Amino acid sequence: MIDNLEFHHIGVATRDIEATGARYQALGYVQGPTIHDPLQNIRISFLTHPQMPMVELLSPCDDKSPVVRILDSCGTTPYHTCYQTPDLEASIKEFKRQRYVVVVKPKVACAIEGRRVAFLFHPEMGLVELVEK
Repeated sequence: MIDNLEFHHIGVATRDIEATGARYQALGYVQGPTIHDPLQNIRISFLTHPQMPMVELLSPCDDKSPVVRILDSCGTTPYHTCYQTPDLEASIKEFKRQRYVVVVKPKVACAIEGRRVAFLFHPEMGLVELVEK
């Protein structure tokens, strides 16, 4: 069992942050600023709602962005779940023990207060993002 995780957000790939953000705002979400993350080659905007999970909208900066493939195959879609962990390395080690594959090694995420994030994949779970608490 992987302990000490807290749900953080659902990641949604979109080509148009403003248009998709407007759909979430119609559900009562409040949209934060859009941030450019040059390390991940994406634009990011978080949406919050007092009774619902936080949503992270991600759109590609160009055709080399990691979300382009998702958008090409699925269109706008939720594609990862993010959990917060107090010990990123220990959590990665435990996920790997459970046969997850690291697809993005830990790196700084400018949209999440400069905390480090990592992405892991399991065919029965999909893509999981871990963010350092």
